[in-house]
This record gives sequence, C-alpha cells and structure tokens, in this order.
Amino acid sequence: MTSNPTALPFLPFTKPSVDEETIAAVADVLRSGWLTSGPKVKEFEAQLSSYFGGRPVRTFNSGTCTMEIALRIAGVGAGDEVITTPNSWVATANVIIETGATPVFVDIDPRTHNIDLNKVEAAITPRTKAIIPVHMCGLPCDMDLLYALARQYNLRVVEDAAQAIGSTWQGQRIGAFGDFVSFSFQVNKNIMTAEGGCLVLNNDEEAKLAEKYRLQGVTRSGLDGIDVDVLGGKYNMTDLSAVIGLGQMKHLEEFNAQRKALAKHYFAQFGQEFETQTGAELPVADFENSNWHMFHLVLPERVVRADFMQQMMDLGIGLGYHYRAIHLFSFYRARGFTDGMFPVAERVGKQIVTLPLFPAMNENDVERVVNGVKSCLR
Repeated sequence: MTSNPTALPFLPFTKPSVDEETIAAVADVLRSGWLTSGPKVKEFEAQLSSYFGGRPVRTFNSGTCTMEIALRIAGVGAGDEVITTPNSWVATANVIIETGATPVFVDIDPRTHNIDLNKVEAAITPRTKAIIPVHMCGLPCDMDLLYALARQYNLRVVEDAAQAIGSTWQGQRIGAFGDFVSFSFQVNKNIMTAEGGCLVLNNDEEAKLAEKYRLQGVTRSGLDGIDVDVLGGKYNMTDLSAVIGLGQMKHLEEFNAQRKALAKHYFAQFGQEFETQTGAELPVADFENSNWHMFHLVLPERVVRADFMQQMMDLGIGLGYHYRAIHLFSFYRARGFTDGMFPVAERVGKQIVTLPLFPAMNENDVERVVNGVKSCLR
C-alpha cells in the first residue's frame, strides 16, 4: 500500500456528530442509577411521536427487531410470504424468516435502487401477507403506488425506513403516514443512539402489543401482577441510548440540511459529463424527498471494486459498499436462490460504492473525494 500523498487526515465514509451537551447528559444518566428503560426512553418516544404527527412510537435496541415485531403484530407466520427487495442489509430478509414466513424477492429499479414496484404485482400469490419496501439511502419509494398495491391486495406494509428519518413524500414526513414504519438509530444513521431503532405504529393496541414483544411478552398490573401471553424477546432500549437520541433530535434538521448541501456539491463537482465520460452512475438527484443518508456511486463494469476501494484508501479516503444482493449470500443460496434471478440488484450490488457523507464534512472534503474518484477512474 502506498502512503497517503496528501498528508491529510483519513476521511471515513461516515462519522457520528455528538455535542458536549449530549455527552454530559449521558454522564447524568450514569449518575442517576437508572440505566435501562426508564424516563429517558419515555421522553424520547414522546418526542418521536410528536415528530411523526402524533402516531404511537415505541423504541427498541435495534432497527432489525422493529421489523420482525411489526410482522408478528401483522400476524405473519409459517406458510406466509413477504415480498421485499434483494438490495438491502440482510436483516430486511432475515426478519421474514425469523417469523417462519418466506421472503419473496423482487428486483430493483436501476435508477432509484428501490424495489421495482411495477414488478411487485407479478410476485403476489394467495400466500402473500405483507411487503417490506426499503427507502434506500433515504430516497423514498413511490408511496402512492406502494399503498395502492397494498390496498388492492389487502397487504400489510412494513416500511424499512432505517435510513429515512427526515425524508418526505409530497411534503409529508416518512413515518407520519402509512402502515408500520421502522427506523434505525445505528451509529451511521442520520441520527443515532449508538445502537437502537423505533417502530411507528397505527394505534394504541398495536403499541401495547409491541411493548409485550420487546420485553419477554410481559404484562404488568399493580405492584405484583404479572402475566405473559405472547412469546417476546429482550429488545428494549436503554435510557443511555435514549438520552443520546434526545440530543441528536435537536440537530436532525441541521444534520439533514448539511447532508443535502454536501450532496449538491458532489453533483456540482462531478459535473454533467461525468457519467458519460466514465460510465459510472451517480444517484438520483432528489433534493425534495431524500434525506441524503448515503451518496452511492455505481462503478463501470470494467472497474474491479476492491481495486478501486484500495486506490481510494491509498489517497486517505474510506468507502463503503451498500449492498451485495441478499439472495447471493450462502444462507440464501441454500434456500434455492441463484445468480441471474435479480440481475439489476446483482449488477448494482457488485459495483456499488458509498462515498463519504456526514455532517462534519465540508466542501473541501467533497472536492477531495471527487478528485480521488476521477483520478482512480482514469
């Protein structure tokens, strides 16, 4: 490996921003003696509920269990099918199998990288119970078409909005409408709680059931009354995580505005001829709906991704790749999935890289990345 010729600090593809007030608040929680689910969790849930227009919200220790619990509340189980995308983190499909149901993949749109909703209808069978779309990089799916399909075929929807807090559709926040909506607060998200997530629900009855599922199925009454009537797990958020989330919420709009500004600068620096000249593909330039969680670049097929990533590393620039097509993992191949079944997701998954994009970056950082990309693609 060659040394970084710029002598600049290493630029990772993402990095969280945490203010001193939040650090002090974490210390206060530690001193309080109430570290697990308590008053800060309730405060965080109330703030999230307000953000999503007053809908019930419950927090969890990940944005994975949120989807599984939504499926269980929807009654999904053995013998059912759930339609989803092969272009996501593997958790999106794993939760379907956790319920005993079968994942049915539908290929992605080559531009948005979201599930191709025009292909969903052909995948629906009498066993189809639900659909899990993913708002990839914070760019929402076509919500009108999504919910029209759900209504037509009586399907529940579990939106994997892990990356989409602050994203909108026709002026409404993702999460403020629809069916179940799952968000992640993992450390690389637009706001984070180190690890964690939340589920936006439809009514108080679903919210109470979510509470049971997140804590061993327990229902308490009075000082010594306890019952268990569903099979729950251990998925509750801690007050330590919640207080980080409260601190992050104060900056959400600011963080997303900076991400949008950086994304605009990326497009300006790449220029209008970049795709034609290199054969690479930039993301959809959506500055109305997307929260710009990530900035993807699809490399031309002549480029070996690992070599490109190493060259960028040698320049002191870190990249990610999101995501390899789920059905090509060994676990899913063993379930009968093979190469060629979802060609768009396979091509994108093989050639995609994630460029640095986080609020602490500045325009000089963007220019450094773009110059690096252009030099490595020459």
